[in-house]
Amino acid sequence: MATEQELIEKATAMLDMAYVPYSHFPVGAALECADGAVYTGCNVENASYGLTNCAERTAAFKAVSEGRRRFSRIVIAARCEDYAWPCGACRQVLNEFGGPEMDVVCLNGKGEAARVKLGELFPHGVDSVWLGK
Repeated sequence: MATEQELIEKATAMLDMAYVPYSHFPVGAALECADGAVYTGCNVENASYGLTNCAERTAAFKAVSEGRRRFSRIVIAARCEDYAWPCGACRQVLNEFGGPEMDVVCLNGKGEAARVKLGELFPHGVDSVWLGK
């Protein structure tokens, strides 16, 4: 398992990998799976803005594409005054693989961290009960 500081460093390093020619708002993420594997991601924008992908989903999709199905923790970094909270779409994707007990660590531009459980951010997400699993 990675330390929180290691995940913070990985998420922060991804800020420089972000492709953000439109918003100029880089976001980086480091996702830890239940088995300890770590996947990173950054936001990738597109001129057709709806096709933009967030850092959190980039990391999640990389993990799923490598066979990981259980997430335990994510660190999200941005260079902003407030904390880099995940959007609704990212919350739902994280809920699919991490559930309400998943740890979410959000950083602001000063490197300060806010820590919550995903269920606090997303109390009524669609889960496997709705999908018939």
